[in-house]
Amino acid sequence: MPAQPEGDPAPRDGALPAASVARATDRTLSLYVHVPFCAVRCGYCDFNTYTMDQLGDGVSQRDYHADAAAEVRFARSVLDAAGAPPRALHSVFFGGGTPTLLPAWELALMLEQARESFGLAPDAEVTVEANPDSVSEETFDVLAAAGVTRVSFGMQSAVPHVLRVLERTHTPANVPRAVGWAKDRGLGASVDLIYGTPGESVADWRTSLEAALAMDPDHVSAYSLIIEDGTKLAAQIRRGEVPDVDPDDQAEKYTLADALLREAGFEWYEVSNWSRAAHGRSAVQNRSVHNLAYWRNQDWWGIGPGAHSHSDGVRWWNLKHPLPYTAAVRRGDSPAVGRETLNGETQYVEHVMLGIRIREGLPLEGLRPEGRHAVAGLIADGWLDGAAALRGSAVLTDAGRLMADAVTRRLLDW
Repeated sequence: MPAQPEGDPAPRDGALPAASVARATDRTLSLYVHVPFCAVRCGYCDFNTYTMDQLGDGVSQRDYHADAAAEVRFARSVLDAAGAPPRALHSVFFGGGTPTLLPAWELALMLEQARESFGLAPDAEVTVEANPDSVSEETFDVLAAAGVTRVSFGMQSAVPHVLRVLERTHTPANVPRAVGWAKDRGLGASVDLIYGTPGESVADWRTSLEAALAMDPDHVSAYSLIIEDGTKLAAQIRRGEVPDVDPDDQAEKYTLADALLREAGFEWYEVSNWSRAAHGRSAVQNRSVHNLAYWRNQDWWGIGPGAHSHSDGVRWWNLKHPLPYTAAVRRGDSPAVGRETLNGETQYVEHVMLGIRIREGLPLEGLRPEGRHAVAGLIADGWLDGAAALRGSAVLTDAGRLMADAVTRRLLDW
């Protein structure tokens, strides 16, 4: 797992500067709830997750919902003390880890605490990540009744040998069954895929895409496999036990994904995310509201061990291990261990890095002179849309999406 970021010590009472909430009425507020438990740790994963044998004594899944609910109440008290006006939550996202390792009624209790503490906007999106092996029909009965609107299924691949390399333990046949259960209860269904796994052929990747499309989801996320330092898969590659990822192979698979998704009626709205009109909702309505809040640099509070939060230029992060996290919450202290106030330069860099990835792109008037000067060359290279630039926005072309990092560097004059 990655080390915690460097930053200033976080105050024990969690107090926020008044400047971090001064523009709150113009900014949305979202809630992320991190569930740090997994049945098995996947070899490619560097998220802050734990199996029960890793945790040992002193940490119980049974108590987690109460501790998370306590932090939700704490979050509201901190925002009130800072002078933030009341804001109903724009979105709630239960991620992990594997949220569905907890009983569905415990997720419902955490959502109810969020509703009591903040309220939900009338059109709020509430998403739960799910492992298809850890759900039943009753799971979705409870989640739908609680007010969940979307389920994000961690499929990754439909090909058994690819799943083995990733050390994903779910049974591929369980994915369409679980997606069907969610859809039968009126829940939106998103399918998450990973491409570029060592040993995955283009034919394997096509199989996974076609399997995902056969489930008739309204949203698909497709991420290239990134080898993170400290993971089991990184060590296997270093020892030569499996081949390293191939950027050209990943580019070919991204292009195939975009083509097949487009044929099926999906449209991209962020480099790795596609949505389509389905079940009485438009493609825009089926975008991930919660993730767009991140890409648009809105405000969010992260609940749980290792969770990160942001309020208009102030960022903080919680203790990573569940044991000290739990102890802090039960004392009534902030579980945050560090924070930073972003300077203007950092905020501008993040604005460009995140904004260029979404379909609407970046307003040219918000770019610094060096960024505006780079636009003509990027259009000539075929990476930015010339017509969009004439309308005042820097928008990636299809080819430009493959080169998003290079476009970002050019706009920042790096």
